[in-house]
Amino acid sequence: MEILLFNTRDELIRVNLKYVVYFEADGNYTHIIFSNATKVTLPYSLGNIEKLIDEKSKGKARTFVRVGERYIVNSVCVFRINTFKHKLLLADFETSHLFTLSVSKEALKSLKSLYMQE
Repeated sequence: MEILLFNTRDELIRVNLKYVVYFEADGNYTHIIFSNATKVTLPYSLGNIEKLIDEKSKGKARTFVRVGERYIVNSVCVFRINTFKHKLLLADFETSHLFTLSVSKEALKSLKSLYMQE
């Protein structure tokens, strides 16, 4: 089980990566969106989150993929990539929640090509 720990001044937050659908940048903060639609905001930049995930996944297959400047998505949850509408649809299929992200055409093309290589 992959767990990330975030220790802020006021609290400790345990994040089980299995339940994360995506991370979203918001300036120097990052929102974590879970499969049950719970949202947690951390005082860490998306770049810092990306480094933590990379350190945690050394030597293992990458589950999380950077998509553009704003998102890191759980690749298991990618359901539909629509480059024409600039939309990425994410779902975990264990809950009824669907997540639609607006992403640049270039970032979606890169993500699409990543899947086409499999």
